[in-house]
Amino acid sequence: MAAVWKSTAAHHTDAAPFAIRAERSSDVAAREKLLDASFGEGRHARTCQRLRDGRLPAEGLAFTAVLDGRVVGTVRLWHVSAGGVPALVLGPLAVNAACRKLGIGAALMRHALDAAQTRGHGAVILRGDPDYYARFGFNADKTGDLALPGPFERERLLAIELRPGALDEASGMIVATGAKTSAKTSTKTSTKTSTMARRPRGRRTNAATTLAAA
Repeated sequence: MAAVWKSTAAHHTDAAPFAIRAERSSDVAAREKLLDASFGEGRHARTCQRLRDGRLPAEGLAFTAVLDGRVVGTVRLWHVSAGGVPALVLGPLAVNAACRKLGIGAALMRHALDAAQTRGHGAVILRGDPDYYARFGFNADKTGDLALPGPFERERLLAIELRPGALDEASGMIVATGAKTSAKTSTKTSTKTSTMARRPRGRRTNAATTLAAA
């Protein structure tokens, strides 16, 4: 049985040493460094990146965790069609390894899911560790008939409904539907992706903790 997300608005981070806010353009450079540390240079060749290339994140659904003025966590959600059913894909979710015991990853997840539900979205899909994401209600109950545009592990394709029954008819390929970036940005991203795809995937560093597949 698919789980349905219940708002965690009562679980705020006012007492935490970090803050979660909307992503700003000034965060981008630090965010890219954090993602490189989390996923390595091969991150641009990963399957879920195909759902993000040339696209903008869903409006109001890109968040940054900040500690002492530094970017220490990031998460974004993206518009997709899940076999014809409108949904969101979450990722990448990454947290600086030095901050991994502060609960930043969980706080980013709850914040993102609450925001997506408030904005009226029906479901969120991700590719990640089933054990970690089970705590938020993610499971594979309604992803068995879905596919990603590239290699993926069936047991790691997970989803949660923000509205009961939102994924009842979901079947087929998950494809990007978000607003497109400018031609200049798309060309730059495409070039970087192609370059990364030709490089051997390096060993992941210890500079950051990866919480969701790219």
